[in-house]
Amino acid sequence: MGEQGKFMEAGGIMTHFHEEGRGEPILLIHGSGPGVSAWANWRLVFPLLSKHYHLYAPDVVGFGYTERPKEIQYSVDLWVNHMISFIEANDLPQLSIIGNSMGGALALHLAHRRPDLVKKLVLMGSVGISFPITKELDDVWGYTPSFENMKRLVRTFSSDPSMADNDDLVELRYQASMQEGFQESFSAMFPAPRQRHVDALALSEEALKGITSPVLLIHGREDHIIPIEQTSWKLAQLLPNAQLHVFSQCGHWTQIEKTKPFCEQVIQFFQQ
Repeated sequence: MGEQGKFMEAGGIMTHFHEEGRGEPILLIHGSGPGVSAWANWRLVFPLLSKHYHLYAPDVVGFGYTERPKEIQYSVDLWVNHMISFIEANDLPQLSIIGNSMGGALALHLAHRRPDLVKKLVLMGSVGISFPITKELDDVWGYTPSFENMKRLVRTFSSDPSMADNDDLVELRYQASMQEGFQESFSAMFPAPRQRHVDALALSEEALKGITSPVLLIHGREDHIIPIEQTSWKLAQLLPNAQLHVFSQCGHWTQIEKTKPFCEQVIQFFQQ
């Protein structure tokens, strides 16, 4: 899986995506960090999960190499409708979804609006319920491009501070955030004050209780960006068919810090 994938039209938007594997279809929805894309988010899990499933990982509109229509207004509705259009354009009548961080919230909204499309959900370090925004999340959404700022964010994302000493990783993420159009669209998504963006991604308790799909919540115990006590722990009590798995010595980058055990959890859940 390389950084360059395929393109197709979804909801009138030329959408960049990665596709690999055979079998049951799985949609992977990435998070909202600076320079993020499907490739940046999922490149380590694709080789493991594609042995078992037919994976689809699009760049959500505003991220990665998907078209950025001029004058577009970024919102939860736009992102969810884009993902619904992508599912329908690929003629996938029902599939399971893995959603990371903001992608977890989009998966929940999708399951709430279109339960007919959703089989199971895996949500990692997910938002989707209201909580007081952390300084760490505020810093992520308020990122301005520089190598040092990216180094600080990498230190925040991981439970292992030494990851920020990997200049190749920091440079990779920094250069991604600097690509043409990336920072312009990113800064337009989450202007200050940023609590309102957390609240916009949240569903009501009543809506969450109405999502009956089986859900696996996965969270890093040392996640300071999206604290488990205020998000996944509460979601586990509201979603009627949810189970929660907590990784110790793990921050917000579950799929990067715990790649193999994360994939094992996902496969076991989907096979149940």
